[in-house]
Amino acid sequence: MPRVYLLSPRRFSPEVIAVAFAKASRSPDPLDITAEALTETASARFHEKWVIGYGHASVAEHAVLHIAVEGVSRLATEVLESGRLASYTEKSTRYQRLSADECVIPPELETQPLLLAVYRHALEHLFAVYEQCMETVRTEIARRDPPSEGETSRQWEARHRSQYADVCRFLLPAAAQANLGITINARVLAHLLRKTLSHPLAEVRAIGESIHRVAASEVPTLLRYVTPVDGWQRGAAALRQRTAAFRGGGTYAEDWCHLISWDARGEARVLATWLYQYGDRPYVDYLNYARGLSAAEKRALAEEVLGVLAERDVPPRALELATYTFDLTMDQGAYYEFKRHRMMSQIPQPLTARLGYAVPRMVTEVGLEADYRRALEMARQAYEQLAAWNADVAAYIVPNAFNRRVVAVLNLREAFHFLRLRTAPQAHFSIRRVAWRMAEEIVAVTPTLAPFLRLREGETWQEVERRFFTLV
Repeated sequence: MPRVYLLSPRRFSPEVIAVAFAKASRSPDPLDITAEALTETASARFHEKWVIGYGHASVAEHAVLHIAVEGVSRLATEVLESGRLASYTEKSTRYQRLSADECVIPPELETQPLLLAVYRHALEHLFAVYEQCMETVRTEIARRDPPSEGETSRQWEARHRSQYADVCRFLLPAAAQANLGITINARVLAHLLRKTLSHPLAEVRAIGESIHRVAASEVPTLLRYVTPVDGWQRGAAALRQRTAAFRGGGTYAEDWCHLISWDARGEARVLATWLYQYGDRPYVDYLNYARGLSAAEKRALAEEVLGVLAERDVPPRALELATYTFDLTMDQGAYYEFKRHRMMSQIPQPLTARLGYAVPRMVTEVGLEADYRRALEMARQAYEQLAAWNADVAAYIVPNAFNRRVVAVLNLREAFHFLRLRTAPQAHFSIRRVAWRMAEEIVAVTPTLAPFLRLREGETWQEVERRFFTLV
């Protein structure tokens, strides 16, 4: 029988565990015996020689840390959560109420008293309307769906909290604070630290320094040579100059969801890969065979593989051979959920107040649209005043309602996960609108495999817009 056990972090440090696993490649000893024989000093020497000296960075992946980060802006969390191979859980705007006191004041504004006053005034106005919205929408929802017989106020609140919080979150700025837990290995952490330490925002650099200091107490050798990457900011500055002078284009009629490209042979590649896995011929033979099948024959082959999957089964990896590239415009609240799908390749544009904003229909129905629009207009004006001085800092004041662009590249396997999760009834209506529209585009160009997404019927992105938005 195989022997299976834990090398517990309660007993061994992350660097010792990493070395113990690394030695499995050359030592016949059991891994726990190897770990018992290691010291912190010996582990440091190993990492100095093999990970840092010879570049065997995969060893650092065995050193895993759990890092708590509190009181940081949601703008900063975009950087902290950008690692693809890490796990994050953060404070929810659905289940916690926020206030203006829980917003980050950018350190850069400490030397700009006039702009700081503009910033604070916009924050106070946003949260005044946010508080008004929370109370008014909650009252309206209670009128429409009062507590049932025997239901306590606590039980009613549990059922309805997300309904009114989901409407009012559009007013929350990127400065709103979040707490998050990060589970990350030392290799990914080193890259994250380079990004934070090289970032244009002082808050993000300070967070990077704090994480570096805390993490170094556990993995001192693996993080010893992490430093800022000066070239990143020079490259960013050069690209900003080019985009400022850009005069090309002008022929494309903008759409908020544009399927830029997809692999027309993607379905054939997927079908061929399934056959290749169980055959003995070169891949091109199966690819030519799959391309020659009729639509009915392709569907039958797909049914044999995908039709047998239960709802919670993970779809096969071969689906990754069909890819799609989207240019999307969505409100910042939707983007904040969209970015959690890190298996995609996502390249966002900076957060600005220049692409318009969304108005939830409930805000209109309860008579708050005028107040809501005034608050957003004040935030937009504050953004422009700040952006004239520092566009990076100006993003802090931008509320979730404002739109943002992002290019996303995903494969069909990730689409199965994303679309099922984000078209579900419990998903926020902003991200449901995006997911349903992406589903429509993918289904149109993937006729054989897309039906196996098994998306529920009865809702479309147009229906989401009609029910939940006055303006998008």
